[in-house]
Amino acid sequence: MPSVIVRDRKEIDKIRQACRVAADVLDYMARQVRVGITTYELDQMASKRIDALGAESACLNYRSGQKVFPCHTCISINEEIVHGVASIRRTIQAGDIVSLDVVVRYNGFIGDNARTVVVDPVSVETAFLVQATREALHHGISFARVGNRVGQISHAIQRFVESRNLSVVRNFVGHGVGKEMHEEPQIPNFGKKTSGPKLREGMTLAIEPMVNMGSHEVEILPDGWTAVTRDRQMSAHFEHTIHVSRNGPEILTLCKN
Repeated sequence: MPSVIVRDRKEIDKIRQACRVAADVLDYMARQVRVGITTYELDQMASKRIDALGAESACLNYRSGQKVFPCHTCISINEEIVHGVASIRRTIQAGDIVSLDVVVRYNGFIGDNARTVVVDPVSVETAFLVQATREALHHGISFARVGNRVGQISHAIQRFVESRNLSVVRNFVGHGVGKEMHEEPQIPNFGKKTSGPKLREGMTLAIEPMVNMGSHEVEILPDGWTAVTRDRQMSAHFEHTIHVSRNGPEILTLCKN
């Protein structure tokens, strides 16, 4: 089983600071979402906000094999699940849901969070999807307690989502976070209670249910990054970075505004 990283108090405080920046940027982006704005404009606004706060994007130039991510944030619309690439040609429309994923590096540590924003008017079914995904995140976080296993988070999210006749994405998972964007352990949004390592005080985790209205199956668009639902039904995404503390899970990416 992969080893997990336990942070000391100084490291956790630095991660906490990075998460405050990430939460600020995400909240700022969410308030800019409106009909007529392009995803490129949103990404540029986020870039300026990140710079103003003394941080840098951990998404820009992120490498996966031979691929290099070209944007400061991930912006995914409707059937796009994650890793959407901003474009001057993609304009937000009424009825869209827009998933914003912000990851920053601040003083050597990472803050990571995501949110799906509704551009009214949307269908009752779409609004239900977004609300259920938000609730699934907080339900999963409630199991991030010292002595529990990662699988208890995973199992809780899966049961919550499937009880609402929705599906959880299998191809992408949550993860440890700290000095790097992706650290051990992996945190699937599905699985058995008994799976994964035990949670220890001082672990910092990014928990992020990605939930589809239809099938959980995924395709990657020709840009090599954007993941979409195979059946092209709607998908929502929420994420917080949390600290497993002796007093229970501490959400580090709550916006203070």
